[in-house]
Amino acid sequence: MKVHHLNCGTMRPLGTPEGLVCHVLLLETDTGLALIDSGLGLRDVAEPGARFGPSRFFIRPQFDETETAIRQIERLGFDPRDVRDVVLTHFDADHSGGLADFPWARVHLTAVEANAALHPRGFVERGRYLPTQYDHHPTYVPHTPGQGEPWHGFTATEELTDIAPGVVMISLPGHSRGHAAVAVDTGKRWILHAGDAFYHRGQIDGTDRTPRALTMMERVVAHSMADVRANHERLAELWATPTPDLLLVNAHDPALLRRAQQLEVIDEPVAVRRQDDRLQQPGG
Repeated sequence: MKVHHLNCGTMRPLGTPEGLVCHVLLLETDTGLALIDSGLGLRDVAEPGARFGPSRFFIRPQFDETETAIRQIERLGFDPRDVRDVVLTHFDADHSGGLADFPWARVHLTAVEANAALHPRGFVERGRYLPTQYDHHPTYVPHTPGQGEPWHGFTATEELTDIAPGVVMISLPGHSRGHAAVAVDTGKRWILHAGDAFYHRGQIDGTDRTPRALTMMERVVAHSMADVRANHERLAELWATPTPDLLLVNAHDPALLRRAQQLEVIDEPVAVRRQDDRLQQPGG
């Protein structure tokens, strides 16, 4: 399965020198295209207040139409209508904003997260799940991870075979009530998209070099900080274990996105790279 690593939304909160990205995976499956998260969408660019609410003044999205998933899919030469499925790690606006650009696509998420988004409880959930995020009435496919085979020590899993073999949803609540990670088998390696289970590589690589602004934001919006810390510990174990066939990424760390994009170029067949190089040369 070929995977494209896209940045579908640049954000620049104060106190984050590198800024943040919205790391979205575009999967080429045997039956069409699928997205893991959707980043910011065209409606976010046109209606930032209605779609993001006051949080936009803190996370400071750039709202660049060229970064939206639908425009990047078009630039890659695909028909957006071929996006048949979107898998959400969770329903926060910077992950679900692009859903409205693919209203025909099925939206996969945990049943717990679907319930939280449609029936928010408390101040934090009512602020993070705005009705404008789903007023286009998407088709939901709720999942209850726990029926599948364990994956790298995670037991609450479900393989989404109706999308493609090798797409696995993993329950990782904490950041939100029904947060999940998604693992994808590319044939060469597994990619584990941890969503917002951690914000910055410094939280799991042992350096503890995470901008304070991010750790503060994490605490403010977390459904359960105890679960967030447990997720950090488990993902730190994965990071520390040399596993060449596993690439760990998250939603917002720009360095992890760059590393994944570099591997994407390396994995591309040499013949294709050479053809692209010839096309880019003068007179090619």
